[in-house]
Amino acid sequence: MKKILLLISIAFCACSLYGQDLVYRPVNPAFGGETFNYNWLFSSAQAQDLIEDPDNIFDTDASTLDDFAESLNRQLLNQLSRDLITSQFGEDGIQEGNFVFGDFQVDISTGLDGLIVNIFDASIGEQTQVIIPFF
Repeated sequence: MKKILLLISIAFCACSLYGQDLVYRPVNPAFGGETFNYNWLFSSAQAQDLIEDPDNIFDTDASTLDDFAESLNRQLLNQLSRDLITSQFGEDGIQEGNFVFGDFQVDISTGLDGLIVNIFDASIGEQTQVIIPFF
């Protein structure tokens, strides 16, 4: 019996054992993974995101009636602004000078880039500059 155990133990010790190192390879490129995985990870995360953003300015569920109302509103505001410019500046259009519309002070001048319109809101103290290039 001792000889059999000795032969079995020698047989197990004589055969070599093979193994390999475990290597961790991250998937996420933020942690050193392959950079080509970025688009797949991002689209996968977006697909799983069920929380709606309350600040989303792009309303994808807008109806045709809402689109029509918004378009009509834009057209009316454009027509009002055209009428205002015609009534203030005449048929010749915008002329250089300083003009006051309520709390707004508008300074119109020409520069190298084109017609420069400086708009100052006296009620809140903000200023905006619009440059209309020459044709």
